[in-house]
Amino acid sequence: MSGKKKVSAERAWELDFLRGIALLMMMFMHMSWDVRYEFGADVFSYLEEGWFWSFVHPVIVVLFVGVSGICCTLSRSNVRRGLKLLGAALILTLVTFLITVFAGINCLIIFNVLHVLTCGVFLYALIAFIEKKTGANANAVNVIMGLIGLYIVICGCEIHYMDYSTDSLLFLPLGFDIAGAPWMADYMPLFPWLGVFLIGCVVGRTCYREKKTLFAGRGKVMTAIARPVEFIGRHSLIIYLVHQPLVYAILYLVFLLIKAVR
Repeated sequence: MSGKKKVSAERAWELDFLRGIALLMMMFMHMSWDVRYEFGADVFSYLEEGWFWSFVHPVIVVLFVGVSGICCTLSRSNVRRGLKLLGAALILTLVTFLITVFAGINCLIIFNVLHVLTCGVFLYALIAFIEKKTGANANAVNVIMGLIGLYIVICGCEIHYMDYSTDSLLFLPLGFDIAGAPWMADYMPLFPWLGVFLIGCVVGRTCYREKKTLFAGRGKVMTAIARPVEFIGRHSLIIYLVHQPLVYAILYLVFLLIKAVR
């Protein structure tokens, strides 16, 4: 019993908290999108503002992807974690394809944050395997991984200025502009977000070497405030998968009721 309590007390709760905040912001954005564009209500106009997409949205994604990279270094089995993410990503793509084709709701997702995280987890598992087998210096691996991550981020920021043309969907994960590509409800390419994930891995390997919280001894008030958000962060995958259909169903009933009352 004391061992379990010790593990619980040393858990990096701040990572669950940050990921929970990112997921809450993401859920609010998705709800706003449904209300404004799926149900036609003239609200949440921030979705059409440049400041949101240039400053706020990147913060949400950097938090979610970066923290996932940190957590990757604390995982006992990244192969198992990667397989779970891969299954979730494939199911998400299949379900949104079926809904788009047969229900007429444009929600197709081909490559988004789940696909990026899947690639990131498998890539880190490969790096860790090579590092272990070759006995490579951990600090050298951190420097190389950080530089590669930074390079991917820079390339991702510049890729839209490239003069290219392709109609192959094979390049879609990289962030290329694909001629004739279907409309997608959500899209996140590997460039720059795989770079953010790798930088998160470096942060995890340097700041969380002992695999425990950096903020031990928090008070009762902070614990009470953070606990619900931590719960969301710990169960981010299942909450991410179910929140959109659940929110859409609730909104559908709400707008149906409003229409009936009018």
